[in-house]
Amino acid sequence: MPGTDAREAAKTAVGALEFLPHLPELPARGPGADMIGRGAGLLVELFAQTEPSGWRFADRPGRDTRRAHSWLGEDLDALEEFTQGYQGALKLQAVGPWTLAASIELRSGEKALRDPGACRGIAESLTEGLRRHLADVRKRIPGAQPVLQLDEPSLPAVLAGDVRTASGFQRLRAVDRQVAEEVLRNVVSALDVPVVVHSCAPGVPIPLLRRAGVAGISLDFALLTERDDDEIGEAVEEGTVILAGVVPSTDTGMTDPAGSVQGVRTLWRRLGLSPELLGRRVLVTPTCGLAGASPAYARTALSLSARAAQSLVDNPE
Repeated sequence: MPGTDAREAAKTAVGALEFLPHLPELPARGPGADMIGRGAGLLVELFAQTEPSGWRFADRPGRDTRRAHSWLGEDLDALEEFTQGYQGALKLQAVGPWTLAASIELRSGEKALRDPGACRGIAESLTEGLRRHLADVRKRIPGAQPVLQLDEPSLPAVLAGDVRTASGFQRLRAVDRQVAEEVLRNVVSALDVPVVVHSCAPGVPIPLLRRAGVAGISLDFALLTERDDDEIGEAVEEGTVILAGVVPSTDTGMTDPAGSVQGVRTLWRRLGLSPELLGRRVLVTPTCGLAGASPAYARTALSLSARAAQSLVDNPE
């Protein structure tokens, strides 16, 4: 979400999304509030700090770790305030293990992705951190039924060998797809909550994510091609929820909720799927995070998403 006011962001997230409020992230506050910094702050017995080149693992917790913990606590306090008595689904989000490994450098200065042992260590540390995070949320909001979104924008590049080295002059070797799947499966199976994976990059590995046990896949609908049809159709028929990113994530004049999901209806007809499945298998979302939007448009985008989802239920044809 845009801005730096945790209470305002929480009020918007709860007020605009009656059935799926979420814990906002406010990266405009600086290092530690960004996606990678917050993810690093969730790690257990692994610590990271900012360097001129970006995030790098460190021997001990420092200012950046303390700041990440402080901002997460501030965000949770605000969410708790606006969810008094709430019962129902509540979305949390955290950066996934492969994007963390592709983004944080080892002490040597190279991306952790280069070291298979480091990748597994990151995934295990993140899993424990997420367990503790979920327990904290359940204590603060007893009626919540957490849904966890793992943000994996780098996953397609990890699998394709397109992640650049720290120098930027070379690319790291592609991670074996079976290894990537196993690591994700271990994280998903250990958390005992529905897990959604979000990636706003082209080439989201839908079959791999399904085999890893995710409950839903969140993607930018504009990046799909007809080559993705079969994978989407199989996922829907097997019960996977599709979070369709169709509402622009930066300021635009869009005002027609039903029109924004016309592409979803077109895909449904092309795949020959039952219209009744639309309301059960599709959630409507912005195409990606809203941090680059104005606060006013961020509220509009969330409201448009909710109204567009309702239009799929009311008029599935």
